[in-house]
Amino acid sequence: MKKEYDILVIGSGLGGLVSALILAKEGLKVCVLEKNNQYGGNLQTFSRDKLIFDTGVHYLGGLSKGQNLNTFFSYLEIMDDLDLQQMDEDGYDRISFGDDPIEYPHAQGYQNFVEQLSVYFPNERENLENYCEEIQYVCSQFPRYNVVGKDSYNEEILHLNTRRFIESVTSDKKLQSVLLGSNFLYAGDSDNIPFYVHALTVNSYIQSAYKCVKGGSQISKLLIRKLRQYGAEVHKHTEVTGFIFDENNVLTSVKTASGKEYAAKKIISNIEIRSTIKLIGEERLKKSFLNRVLSWQPVPSCFSVYLVLKPHTLPDFNYNIYHYSSGEQVWSAFRYRKEAWPETYMLSASPSKNYPGFAESLTAISYMDFDEVKDWEHTFNTVADDHERGEQYERFKLAKAEKMLDALEKKIPNLKQAVKKIYTSSPLSYRDYIGSFEGNMYGYMKNSENPLKTMVSPRTKIDNLFLTGQSVNMHGILGVTIGAFNTCSEIVGKETIDRHLSQMM
Repeated sequence: MKKEYDILVIGSGLGGLVSALILAKEGLKVCVLEKNNQYGGNLQTFSRDKLIFDTGVHYLGGLSKGQNLNTFFSYLEIMDDLDLQQMDEDGYDRISFGDDPIEYPHAQGYQNFVEQLSVYFPNERENLENYCEEIQYVCSQFPRYNVVGKDSYNEEILHLNTRRFIESVTSDKKLQSVLLGSNFLYAGDSDNIPFYVHALTVNSYIQSAYKCVKGGSQISKLLIRKLRQYGAEVHKHTEVTGFIFDENNVLTSVKTASGKEYAAKKIISNIEIRSTIKLIGEERLKKSFLNRVLSWQPVPSCFSVYLVLKPHTLPDFNYNIYHYSSGEQVWSAFRYRKEAWPETYMLSASPSKNYPGFAESLTAISYMDFDEVKDWEHTFNTVADDHERGEQYERFKLAKAEKMLDALEKKIPNLKQAVKKIYTSSPLSYRDYIGSFEGNMYGYMKNSENPLKTMVSPRTKIDNLFLTGQSVNMHGILGVTIGAFNTCSEIVGKETIDRHLSQMM
């Protein structure tokens, strides 16, 4: 039996859920299909030892009143129900290097950002002010980033290179490294990445930085609850295996692994762009488009170590630590020497419910190339589809976890004694749960030499097929949310979306 909808969304990552909710609020009949056991893509969490761990979302920016993500989430009617904890205002991120005992703070609020770093770089105050000014200027050039704005932006901005920009702001090598210290948020490539990616990313956290209490999956749960209130259908364990075109070559419906068919006037793909291409069929696409997309380099993947702590052993800290083996490492942190792994890591803590002032768990993440797990690439393992990868793989993960603990103990002496249990995830976990190509964290590498190469219009050459999600333009909670509003602007018109959002401001 074939079901018919106005809008069919494939994949329930943030981009898919936001797009679905925007359109359901417009009165359209919407259905979301998700192949996995859990909704939410990178918003997924998992539970171990009665504790919640995030897989992707460790903190959010721009959520204070009047800021962009707050406005988007308010329009989606989920803002008031989010359980948030504001991070340390004088240093929500702390950047450290090698044996240097100082943790250099990134503070919330632009004035405070300058004040806190001026303590360590007293002669650089003016340069820091210029850096902040430039970031805000670049952000002002992106219409939807500012919720509502003019249609076009200055294309020259796309070609600004992060390395060249940072070197032009200050000649102080240590300060350059400190300013780039959270580049984990865009996969650690400050050599080639366009400066706008750096600016759009750090700006929202400098505005305000929050942790999701009980994990990022509350965002997807709230979106799904709202979707159902607006009459949308949301189905998991429903894998789309093919697109169906009629005799005039018009995309009319999709088929699923169970043999069901879902028809819709318009279809939005929120899955990895390479997977979308497979569903369309390469023969239906222009060679030039195909070659361009298939030439994109995926952003690196990562290896995560989740530590359950013994109660009452480790003081809590309400900030993230980004640690590098050296200041020079910052420019291309994702390029590491296997024998020296982890040369860089991000570390965050979760506060204990029972023992205020203490942490109950830690999450440490470092880059990992997919090549390191290539021996097991033909295995597949999720909660819903459980397969062991074998003893060799378990040994590999254990050895990496030990190396990570050794590195962390240099930062937190006697940490090992405080650890009760250790869990890990590898690039294969990200690939299998998120569906990202080679387990990449944020889609594809962007390059200031050719910034348009990795930009894709949400409207495809197939009349009623649209794209959303992190492999289309910007990644991250804010980037993907903006992308979803852009996708829906293509469907219901920019004026309609702008009018709704203007009412929220």
